[in-house]
Amino acid sequence: MKKTIIIAAIMLLVAGTATLDARTKKASTQKAASTTQVIYTGDIAKKVIGYNGPVPLNITIKNGVIENIEVLDNQESPGYLKRATAKVLPQYIGKTVAEAKKLNADIATGATYTSKAIIQNIQMGLDQAKTKSSSTSKKKASKKKAAKKRR
Repeated sequence: MKKTIIIAAIMLLVAGTATLDARTKKASTQKAASTTQVIYTGDIAKKVIGYNGPVPLNITIKNGVIENIEVLDNQESPGYLKRATAKVLPQYIGKTVAEAKKLNADIATGATYTSKAIIQNIQMGLDQAKTKSSSTSKKKASKKKAAKKRR
């Protein structure tokens, strides 16, 4: 009788541990699938100048899609900056990083320098974005190189 109780207790313990392990793996997989990164362009685009100076941005990318672009403190004229951001930023929001890199964005008439600076900042920021496709393509490229060496 004692042996049966001990065996049953051990089986319950093992089953509980397996269930807990499965739940932990599922939770960590869900966390890995949902990634958000914010790219600050103030350091990487120091030489990109609008009409009155640099126009640093914070680009928020969630799961490979541009979720938000925030214009940070700068010396641009508020009217021109407003015109440029209203024209340029919506063209990028909702696009994947790959789509945005290929985008030939329209600039705001009358705010050309500011528009161009924002676009250059976005492009330089997107070059810094960590995406699954970029790491996958690097792996594929290295495999191709290895295959060529073997021949």
